[in-house]
Amino acid sequence: MAGPSLPLRVATLLTGLLECLGFAGVLFGWASLVFVFKREHYFEELCEADAGLLSNATGPADCKAQDERFSLIFTVASFMNNFMTLPTGYIFDRFKTTVARLLAIFFYTSATLTIAFTSADSAVLLFLAMPMLTVGGILFLITNLQIGNLFGKHRSTIITLYNGAFDSSSAIFLFIKLLNEQGIRLRASFIFLSACSIWHVGRTFLLMPRGHIPYPLPPNYSYGLCSGRGSRKEEKKTAEPENRELQSKECLSSNGESSGRVQQQKLRSFWSYALSQRFAWHLVWLSVIQLWHYLFIGMLNSLLTNLAGGDRTQVSAYTNAFAITQFFGVLCAPWNGLLMDWLKQRYQKEAKRTGSSTAAVALLSAVPSLTLTSLLCLGFALCASIPVLPLQYVTFILQVVSRSFLYGGNAAFLTLGFPSEHFGKLFGLVMTLSAIVSLLQFPLFTLIKGPLQNDPLYVNVTLLLTTLLTFVHPFLVYRECRAWEEDPSKP
Repeated sequence: MAGPSLPLRVATLLTGLLECLGFAGVLFGWASLVFVFKREHYFEELCEADAGLLSNATGPADCKAQDERFSLIFTVASFMNNFMTLPTGYIFDRFKTTVARLLAIFFYTSATLTIAFTSADSAVLLFLAMPMLTVGGILFLITNLQIGNLFGKHRSTIITLYNGAFDSSSAIFLFIKLLNEQGIRLRASFIFLSACSIWHVGRTFLLMPRGHIPYPLPPNYSYGLCSGRGSRKEEKKTAEPENRELQSKECLSSNGESSGRVQQQKLRSFWSYALSQRFAWHLVWLSVIQLWHYLFIGMLNSLLTNLAGGDRTQVSAYTNAFAITQFFGVLCAPWNGLLMDWLKQRYQKEAKRTGSSTAAVALLSAVPSLTLTSLLCLGFALCASIPVLPLQYVTFILQVVSRSFLYGGNAAFLTLGFPSEHFGKLFGLVMTLSAIVSLLQFPLFTLIKGPLQNDPLYVNVTLLLTTLLTFVHPFLVYRECRAWEEDPSKP
């Protein structure tokens, strides 16, 4: 394979995996960190108005105002996780890898230092620190996803693996919780995370390109220690046309469909896709499932506290179990991609034999993935809605598998369902709009804690019924693909 040496590529791959696994998505281990914050008495002054609700070793540990404050912090941070996908993607596209990574390091280190030197008296600084931690983590993920371009036919597998590592990084807050229980202060843990910025900086200049890693790799491409101006010029001149041509072939017709069809696709604008029924139902599918996950993570500590009757030992044990299951996201994520790749190859073989539209059957391969993700979410939501503490072990497993399938399936569907030249914009748009929907988690949490008096039954039933809407998306895609096969001029 022409290009960088194998040891350099492997070093880049493994260090990128470690970066995603150890830093990028730590926010979603929020339940573990909330447990530590409560031990450190963060926002406990809000409980003074609620006599008898302050936590102790074995008694009630529920405080509505304190839980609402933690939920609001997570709502803001998780909103930024999606909403900032569009601007951070633009920064990466416009200013390239080095600038994007230095910005990521600045945000991430500022956040970890802020948390390190925050105390119960200055807990309000978490409203600043957690969103900054999230934005830094997103930039780490975005700059690492391009590493898949170094490995040709294994590109999709590596991208899926990195997304899984992003999910698994939520276990980092579990380690911080366990260390805290062993006497290691929260400050020491976050100072260590801050010190890791030295490693991030070194990796930025030694193992990452200054620009972008093109796909496919042009001859004599180099980066990192071996980079030179010539290779970067080569990247600009050679890779972009080849990349555009290759992606166009993959997206529109891997076997060369009619030129009229290609011209028809080129004439359609970005907004014609953004306002299409296909995109609208995909947004509904993503937003509803994502809202379930965000609401569950944001109120997990409160949920476990209620189900355990305020027993802190049980709450701690179940919080640990949840964080441990999150670590296995890196193993769950590739299965969705493997399923779609296998179905795509199978359907395309049939299309060659029958003369059907290869673009239609490629999109059809996403239908089982979309349906399975909806089923997993429905199972997860049903278990989460049943107020039985031991059943939450099953909930944790279904949650991590569902979440692992969700984001990989989202990116894969946008790749298969829309032209490649609009992928970045559509991906940013769907993540931004779904972020706005995710803001509903805080009013729902407030509704449960307030008027519903800690009884989430009505909210859960409403969300369960809403989850059924997600099955409309794969059904419409299936119907559209069948109509497309019968009349290729329809789309």
